[in-house]
Amino acid sequence: MPYDATKMADWEIAQATEKNMPTASQWRERLGLQEEELLPMGRVSKLNFLKIMDRLKDRPDGKFVEVTAITPTPLGEGKTTTTIGLMEGLGKLGKNVGGCIRQPSGGPTMNIKGTAAGGGNALLIPMTEFSLGLTGDLNDIMNAHNLAMVAMTARMQHERNYDDEKLQRLSKMRRLNIDPTRIEFSWVMDFCVQALRNIIIGIGGKQDGYMMKSQFNIIPSSELMAILAIVRDLADLRERIGNITVAFDRDGKPVTTSDLEVAGAMTAWMRNTINPTLCSTAEYQPILVHAGPFANIAVGQSSIIGDRVGLKLFDYHVTESGFGADIGFEKFWNVKCRYAGMTPSTSVLTATIRALKMHGNGPTVTPGVALPEAYTKENLQLLEAGLCNMIHHINIVKKAGITPVVCINKFHTDTKDEIAMVRKAAEAAGARCALSEQWAKGGEGSIELAEAVIEACNDKNNFQYLYPLEMKLRDRVEKIAREVYGADGVSWSAEAAAKAKAYESDPKYADYATLMVKTHLSLSHDPSLKGVPKGWTLPIRDILIFSGAKFLCPLTGTISLMPGTGSNPGFRKIDVNVNTGEVMGLF
Repeated sequence: MPYDATKMADWEIAQATEKNMPTASQWRERLGLQEEELLPMGRVSKLNFLKIMDRLKDRPDGKFVEVTAITPTPLGEGKTTTTIGLMEGLGKLGKNVGGCIRQPSGGPTMNIKGTAAGGGNALLIPMTEFSLGLTGDLNDIMNAHNLAMVAMTARMQHERNYDDEKLQRLSKMRRLNIDPTRIEFSWVMDFCVQALRNIIIGIGGKQDGYMMKSQFNIIPSSELMAILAIVRDLADLRERIGNITVAFDRDGKPVTTSDLEVAGAMTAWMRNTINPTLCSTAEYQPILVHAGPFANIAVGQSSIIGDRVGLKLFDYHVTESGFGADIGFEKFWNVKCRYAGMTPSTSVLTATIRALKMHGNGPTVTPGVALPEAYTKENLQLLEAGLCNMIHHINIVKKAGITPVVCINKFHTDTKDEIAMVRKAAEAAGARCALSEQWAKGGEGSIELAEAVIEACNDKNNFQYLYPLEMKLRDRVEKIAREVYGADGVSWSAEAAAKAKAYESDPKYADYATLMVKTHLSLSHDPSLKGVPKGWTLPIRDILIFSGAKFLCPLTGTISLMPGTGSNPGFRKIDVNVNTGEVMGLF
């Protein structure tokens, strides 16, 4: 029986449903797991994926369903709600279903967007644990990442203060000659702190460090998060961590974590992160949590490990990609699936009528401010003008050779005529379309979506990548810009062009993936351009190198790897019931 989501906050629904959440022993029985394959950690458990995969290696994979979205409003369009609602709907149809979603970052949770637990009756539980650190993966990534910065900055100080003979005698270190103007790494923390985007470190005397410019980024943007999303096992994790480029020396040669002799300690911090965490939907379908968010500045995918386990355990495995199909699905398609050798059965494109109205040149949507009346009253003209954005995203998915299912994530203000208009446009563009009311009704409200997904999973699949690995970096970026974003072309800053030429001429980078860094609020690099912008050029200002993950990351526009906190952040509503210890106010 679904709860009245119009009268109960998400955290209240979570507390009500958590009372009947399966225990570790019940999960073992339901999922057919052996004793050593489930590792209880408080109210949740980690899965020992190596043992599970070894035992189930010959079991056929289930159907692989990816969830993405149209270009969202700043409020988000309920992609995680759709992911969880779809699992609940498939569960209502008697299917053996589970999924994998990304762990939320403390930045959005304590800022404007809130946690990523879904909403209403399509909710992940236990919500408090999920929203506030879970089993410590983000903390382990932060410590491992910052340890590399500690190793590098200490090394720079000692090399400045000591000659070669003293360096060797005191610590048996060779001189690395790190160039302070070519530092690739930053510090990380899991809040949105614009005040830490640009800092000076080492202020003081000779014993207070090496004085230079530095910065903080948010944890999901760390290369370690990217590595966690794509590794296959602990040995793969250790090797990739050792290959991370932290800086370049004064001769232009990379300085790695292995050069700093810190890779082993970093792996020690991250040893437990490779096991996904087992949580539950509000209707008690199993849902794995692994890797992190932010497909605009990171890989933004549920992990390959989580999906590999889910495909063995479930007949239908639902995975989640960040933001719209232009960035989340594009990375799923051309990076994650290529790395993992996986082929999706279908992709669900989450759409809301309010977002389509925004793309039809509707009023500005501002977090924390009531929606203008145009979004809560029927306006077919505005909606029709914005349908181009949905159609563009449908065509992105179709380029991969699969048929998408458009999920109309229904709000109570949506009218029958508005819903009919979206459905007609989606089907005319070659997609299936389903109305879903998972927020209000849970699995019962998602049955139409679940049935459409089952049908789509049986469609003929001609999955193919957008470009071959042999294609040069600048040609890949040009193809992504034109065929995925709809740009007229690409412009390169002098710095970015020089880096691109160097990477293209070095065979070491030939098999590196291309991971774009771009705003999620527009198909273009400019968040103010809605709908399907025309007559624009994609500017590339720099390229980051993730040599452990084997990513080259072109930076577009002015996007930052450290988001900022807004004027009305969510942490103002969060508190603790001092009598019960329960957290209130999460959203």
